[in-house]
Amino acid sequence: MLIKVLGPGCANCVALERATRQAVEALGVAAEIEKVTDFPSIAGYGVMTTPALVVGEQVLLAGRVPTAGQLRDLLAPLAS
Repeated sequence: MLIKVLGPGCANCVALERATRQAVEALGVAAEIEKVTDFPSIAGYGVMTTPALVVGEQVLLAGRVPTAGQLRDLLAPLAS
């Protein structure tokens, strides 16, 4: 599973990456987590507020940082 964290590297972007890693670990799935920091690439996903989370080239959330538990619930259906 390829997961992308979109954002310029702000504190919220770092928090989303950390929570995503915790959720992936809790699910026990193999995932590659990639940071995307350049604006043209972020805008290419149609994202105007960061941080954002992209899984399978689909934007799952933008503009907020959910908890690791919320991310686990969001990613669980995609992991099977």
